[in-house]
Amino acid sequence: MALEMKVPTLGESISEVTIARWNKKDGDSVKADEIICELESDKATFELNAEKSGILRIKAQEGETVKIGGVICSIEEGGAASSSKAEEKPAKKEEAKAASNGKSEVLTMKVPAVGESIAEVTISKWAKKTGDKVGREEFLCEIESDKATFELNAEAAGVLEVLVPEGTTVAIGTPICKITTSGDVEVKAESKAPVAQAAAASGDKNYAQGHSSPAAGKILAEKGISADQVKGTGKDGRITKEDAMSAQAPKKEAAPAASASAPSFGGSRDQKREKMTSLRKTISRRLVAVKNETAMLTTFNEVDMKPIMDLRAKYKDSFKEKYQVNLGFMSFFTKAVCLALQEYPAVNAMIDGEEIVYNNFCDVSIAVSAPRGLVVPVIRNAEQMSFDQIEKEIVRLATRAKENKLTIEEMSGGTFTITNGGIFGSMMSTPIINAPQSAILGMHNIVERPVAINGQVVIRPMMYVALSYDHRIIDGRESVGFLVKVKQYLEDPSRLLLGL
Repeated sequence: MALEMKVPTLGESISEVTIARWNKKDGDSVKADEIICELESDKATFELNAEKSGILRIKAQEGETVKIGGVICSIEEGGAASSSKAEEKPAKKEEAKAASNGKSEVLTMKVPAVGESIAEVTISKWAKKTGDKVGREEFLCEIESDKATFELNAEAAGVLEVLVPEGTTVAIGTPICKITTSGDVEVKAESKAPVAQAAAASGDKNYAQGHSSPAAGKILAEKGISADQVKGTGKDGRITKEDAMSAQAPKKEAAPAASASAPSFGGSRDQKREKMTSLRKTISRRLVAVKNETAMLTTFNEVDMKPIMDLRAKYKDSFKEKYQVNLGFMSFFTKAVCLALQEYPAVNAMIDGEEIVYNNFCDVSIAVSAPRGLVVPVIRNAEQMSFDQIEKEIVRLATRAKENKLTIEEMSGGTFTITNGGIFGSMMSTPIINAPQSAILGMHNIVERPVAINGQVVIRPMMYVALSYDHRIIDGRESVGFLVKVKQYLEDPSRLLLGL
């Protein structure tokens, strides 16, 4: 009876794949778990293994796009099935013999589920290498999703065998390493898979060095470079997409110049390529989506910061002595925003399908620059917090961001965002909305400028503020009114205490 093989589920947002290449032809004998083809989505390339031994019958040709769950081939009984079974018997006997002598066990560790909306992660760093001994619960590697970074610890003590190299993106549930817990572990840790050894000895390019993924193959073809001229850094010497992008075409001898060549002034013209992290790719994707999917506008105003600066100068020492935290500008802006949001609830709302969701609380997201990129931790129920509580929470979240310890819960669910480009010297900007929120407030640097007050020109410390908002839900009257209200609170801090 023929077994139909279908395109497996590869990720939450992947609905179809392209048959990039068949490693076997129609009618070929295949063995169970042998790589038979490579599938390519808009995000990554995947290998498909035979689910059993038999005769391959191809139903979807190379270059054809197939939906998830679509049938791409079938495997009939016979052919390699009988021979593979015959080959498996001695192998099983040897394994049983080894198990009885060495009493070794091999534990396969897979990528754990790290969040409801996370379908894939990137292996960012291995703390151990193949052949190293590891202890139970010892730190093995660091995995990175598009939202946070996680540490993976050993589930047992033994010798490690790394299956997935650093920089590789894999789906949740993918095996990434093995741990041989006892017996002749050192030999097993250093030995290669029997199939890979046989393939390498026979020169099979499915496993041997020089084999390229479909994406890498296309890039090399466009550059006019053969796979033999590129050294692969992937598993078993495979050529990855990054290898292909960094490969240089062989230099050709320059033809004799017909006229005098342009003068050369020397200097380095080297380039450096780095793979985008999952976090950076997600930031890029979300920012472009916001620009394309929202009716985003920005309105501006300016704030006289002298009242707040005078207040801070007068009370900063006593404030720090009592609360053990500095009195900064962010607590003033957060309190002003919370009061203004309660007066203009549409700015604190968001669109969900064909409905508008109004929030009766203020979860204020604070944009923080972390080593891995921009992150936006959330201050929950900021409207209920005092100045010292806000300052302490900002310090706590900023510290965790710099140490890459923020959790998904700490970065999700905000209703409004504040970003401070002024700490980097920005005078004016148009911040992009942090979806699914409907508005974001941008702070900028404080510059002394001449302004007219009571008919006289005076020098005051001024800050431009910008409110970017989604015009689908927030009207011009509400956006301007909200920003004016924030300005009033900041220029007269006593209103913050009285709520006027």
